[in-house]
Amino acid sequence: MEASLAALAPQLQLSRPGPLVPVLPALEGLLPDAGLRPGAGVSGRGGGTALLLALATAATTSGTWCAALGFEGLGLLAAAELGVDLARLVVVETPGERWAQAALALADGVGVLLLRPAGAVDARVAERLVTVARRAGCVLVVDGPWPGARVRLRVVSRSWEGVGQGRGRLRARRVEVQAGGRGAAAREHRLALWLPDAHGAVRVAGPADREHVPAAPAGRAPLAVV
Repeated sequence: MEASLAALAPQLQLSRPGPLVPVLPALEGLLPDAGLRPGAGVSGRGGGTALLLALATAATTSGTWCAALGFEGLGLLAAAELGVDLARLVVVETPGERWAQAALALADGVGVLLLRPAGAVDARVAERLVTVARRAGCVLVVDGPWPGARVRLRVVSRSWEGVGQGRGRLRARRVEVQAGGRGAAAREHRLALWLPDAHGAVRVAGPADREHVPAAPAGRAPLAVV
C-alpha cells in the first residue's frame, strides 16, 4: 500500500496549497488565521467526522488535494452534501497497523490529511509525521488528541432539530465548538454552528437561531425516530 501511495504522491503535488488553505466562512472564526496553515496540526474531538470533513470542504473546491485515512465506513454522500469535491479526495479506509506509513506517504503528497490513527500515537511517530507535513506543506487534521497540535477543536454540545416530541425527521444539527491551542490560538473561545442546517449548509448559529421545520403533510404520519 505504501508503494502505491508513494507513486501517487507526485500527481497530487501538482496542486499544492498556497500560504493558507481556505475553509468555509462559518469555520473561519475557529482558526487564528481564518484558514488552515500548511505544516500545522489541528485536532478535533467529539464531533465525529462532520467537523473534520467541513474543514476540508473549501480546500477541495479550491483545487487542493485532500486525503482521509482511517475513517472506516466514511459516508461519501454526506461528504458531498457538505460540499466536499470527491474528485479531490483520496480515501484509505482501513490501513490497519500500517497507518503511520500510509500517513507519511499521503502527507508528502496532499495538501490536507484527515487522519484517524489506529490506536495510541507514539510520540516519535507523531514527530516524524509533523516533520514530513511541514516539509511538504500539508495540514494535519486529526480525529482525537495530537501531540503539538497548533489548534484544538472540541465539540462540547450538540442537538438535533426536527424530532419534535420524539417523532419527526432529523433535519439539522446544532453544535457548539470550543477552540484553543498554542500561540495565536491559545485564547479559548466557543462558536455555535449548524453542522449542517436544514438545507445541508454549514453556517454560524446565533443565540436565538433555530431551524423551523415544516410539519408533515396532512394524512402522512411523521417518521418515528427509534
